[in-house]
Amino acid sequence: MTSPLSALFEARRDDLIALTQDLIRIPTLNPPGRDYRAICEYLDRRLSARGFSTELIRATGTPGDSDRYPRWNIIARHSGPHGGDCVHFNSHTDVVETGRGWSFDPFAGTVSNGRIYGRGACDMKGGLAASVIAAEAFTETHPEYSGHIEISGTADEESGGYGGVAYLAERGYFSPDRVQHVIIPEPLNKDRICLGHRGGWWAQIETKGEIAHGSMPFLGDCAVRHMGAVLSAFEETLFPAMAARRTEMPVVPEGARQSTMNINSVHGGEPEPEPGFSGLPAHCVPDSCRIVIDRRFLAEEPLDQVRAEVTALLEGLKETRADFDYTLTELNAVLPSMTDRSAPVVQTVARAIEDIMGKKPDYVASPGTYDQKHIDRIGRLKNCIAYGPGILELAHKPDEYVGIDDMLDSAKVMGRTLETLLTGAA
Repeated sequence: MTSPLSALFEARRDDLIALTQDLIRIPTLNPPGRDYRAICEYLDRRLSARGFSTELIRATGTPGDSDRYPRWNIIARHSGPHGGDCVHFNSHTDVVETGRGWSFDPFAGTVSNGRIYGRGACDMKGGLAASVIAAEAFTETHPEYSGHIEISGTADEESGGYGGVAYLAERGYFSPDRVQHVIIPEPLNKDRICLGHRGGWWAQIETKGEIAHGSMPFLGDCAVRHMGAVLSAFEETLFPAMAARRTEMPVVPEGARQSTMNINSVHGGEPEPEPGFSGLPAHCVPDSCRIVIDRRFLAEEPLDQVRAEVTALLEGLKETRADFDYTLTELNAVLPSMTDRSAPVVQTVARAIEDIMGKKPDYVASPGTYDQKHIDRIGRLKNCIAYGPGILELAHKPDEYVGIDDMLDSAKVMGRTLETLLTGAA
C-alpha cells in the first residue's frame, strides 16, 4: 500500500472506533425492522459531507414493510474525474434480537480489551464502518482516480434480504453495466475470502388433530403427538442421512460441510399466555401443532430432492400412522451461490491480503446465506465476494464483538483493493 494511504488509516483509528460505536447504538432490530430510516440518515449525513451523492430508497410492499416499520435503504456513490469501474461495498444494517447472557449493554458499543462489544458489532456494523473508512481514505489520497465507489446500507438481510438487496437488484442497482465489483463485508475473518454460501429451504409443517376435553383425550386427536412422530422420524431417518453427506464447497466451520437442519420453532395447542397472566390453562386436546424447519443444503443436493425427502417422510407417516394428517408450506428457498476463484475481485482482494498481512488468504464458503444470492441470481453479477472483519462464530451470540485491529486491517485491505481496481496500482 502507498504510504500516504497507509498513514491515513492509522490516523483514522479513533474515527473507525467512534463510527462503529455510533452504528451499534442505532438499534436496528429485525424483526420488526426498527430504526432503518435513522441509520440511513446517519450514513447520509456522514457520506454527503465527504462528497458522496446519496439516495434513500424505501422497499415499499416488500415482506415486513409498513408505515410503522418501513424498509429503508441507502446507496451512496462517489465518482472520480475519469471513467472506470464501480466498486460497491454492500452492508446490511439490520441486527437480530439480543437474547440472554450479555455481560455488556448490547447497544452501548462498549470498548474493552481492544474490542467493541454490541449487537451487530461483528455482524456486520464493524464491516460497514471499515468500508466507509476505506472509501473515505482512498478518495482523500487519490482524488484523480478512475471510476466510482458505492457504499450501501441495506435492510432485512437477517430475514432474507427481500426489503434490501433483492429489491434494489430488481431495479437495476446491481446490474453489471452499473456495478462491476461487489464486496460484502460480512464477518468471515480478515484473512479469508468468502466465495459463496450453501442453499437454504424453509418450510412450515402443521400436523392436525381434533379438539376435546383434556380429561378425555381419547375423544379427540392430539396434534402434538402427531408432531412428535414427525420429530422422531427426523431423528431416526433424516438427520443421519444428512450427516452422511459432504460437500466439495469450502464451507466453514467444519460442521457445515454436511447438510443440516434446524427446528426453528414449535407451536402447539393453546397460545402462550400474555405477560402477567396468572390463571391456569384450559383443559383441551390440541388440534394443531406447527414447526418451522430451516434446512441448509449443499451444492451437490438438488432443491427438488431436498423438498421431496421431507415430503416422502410425511407421506410415509400418513400411510402408517392412524389419523395422521398434515400440511407442508414452503416459506422460502435459496440456491447455493459460488464465485469462481479466478474472478477479478477475488484475485484483487487476495493480493491485498498478502500485501497487508503477509500471508495468502483462505478461500471459504459461508454456512448461511447472505445477500450475494440476490446479487448473483437477480443482478446477474458474478464478480461478488464476502470479505470483512469479525469472527463468524460470534454472529447472533451474546457478547458479540469485533476486534479493532481486525477492522483496521480489513479497511487497509479494502483500501488497497480500491487502489488496484481504480488507479491501476500494481
